[in-house]
Amino acid sequence: MPDPFADLLLRLRQDSGRTQEEQAEAINAVSGRDTLTRREISRYENFENIPTNHTIGHIAAACGVPFEELQREAKAARVRKREGHANAGEDQDAVKRRTLLGGAAISVSAAAEPWGRLAFALSKGSKIDSPSTVALIDRAAELHVQELNLSARRLQSTVESHLDAITAALPRAGEHERALAIAAGETAALAGWVAWDLGEHDRADAYYRVTSQCAATAGHPPLRALALTYASYGASSPKAKLEFLSQAANDVRGHGNATAAAWVLGRHAEEAAAVGNETGALRALERARFAYDFADHTSEQAWVRFVTPYRMDSLALSVYGQLGRPELTATADTAVGRLGDELSDGGVVVLGDLASALLRGGDVDQGVYVSRQFAAAAQAKPNTMGKERAANIAASLPDSERELGLHLRQFAS
Repeated sequence: MPDPFADLLLRLRQDSGRTQEEQAEAINAVSGRDTLTRREISRYENFENIPTNHTIGHIAAACGVPFEELQREAKAARVRKREGHANAGEDQDAVKRRTLLGGAAISVSAAAEPWGRLAFALSKGSKIDSPSTVALIDRAAELHVQELNLSARRLQSTVESHLDAITAALPRAGEHERALAIAAGETAALAGWVAWDLGEHDRADAYYRVTSQCAATAGHPPLRALALTYASYGASSPKAKLEFLSQAANDVRGHGNATAAAWVLGRHAEEAAAVGNETGALRALERARFAYDFADHTSEQAWVRFVTPYRMDSLALSVYGQLGRPELTATADTAVGRLGDELSDGGVVVLGDLASALLRGGDVDQGVYVSRQFAAAAQAKPNTMGKERAANIAASLPDSERELGLHLRQFAS
């Protein structure tokens, strides 16, 4: 006869919207080990077996429920199984069990996603050793470096699995809680950017919100700047984009944030140019370049590794192209010389900005030539930023390039 604890595990899985196989994968993601299978989940739900306390911790994190309460229910189930009375004590425990499920009702629906589990974990705290903390933080940094070369699709599951690993550790963080909360936020922000890159915009927004929650928990404003600047790409209006970026600029003031400040200010210049604010755009771009003179993108926060010199070229090209500034030609020459033969995803973006800037600036022949380079590179390394640039380039091409324009529009869609 089914046991109340087995029924509880079944309901937690169903409320999370997962199959047994998906539940096993979610728990494995939290533990960082591929040890559970669909068959083992079935055994738990049919009361053929009871998870160990170690596994209970991973189930709790995967389903967004308190570990202590789930552990207590498992302990009572072991007594019942030992005594051979599956339903013994149901009356006494019914209220507690309903409380557990009721408390989980909201969090479980969110906990079907990694950001929901992270938000739940931020309210806890306990013990984890220093080597484990360092390993989790180093892995978070490594993912931001990998983002320079791996596609969003290849990165997504890896980033979300690592976010689950940090989430599982947070309730035991103790003195390491702040450092882990920062690493969790950095990982969540990257997960959001990857989701946005794949066109999953609601998912991205959820990650950015929990990144800001990590920033508040850790008292670390640059982390909020990361979320706000990423979010600015998909904000609903030009005004919202500039508001996000103004707040982000305030969050990266101070020592150790030069590269982050250069990126935020460069983005502010880009969006100011988009609404025709030439004075504001040029001032922000000048401040961005000044900040970058003091920056070292390889030794500051891991998440600024993509702010390379050619990414700064890209921002300048975007600003000068939108404003029709004479500085465009010299900046374009510099950007081409810097790119080289091996293009990362960021290099594709630079090509797109360069092509768009040349076409807007009136250098049509060179603009078409770079547009063709961009089309080939973007097809090989597709991402959302590339697709947006494809649409902009297609709109600026001359009538004689209808075939190229059609190709870019199809790619953008």
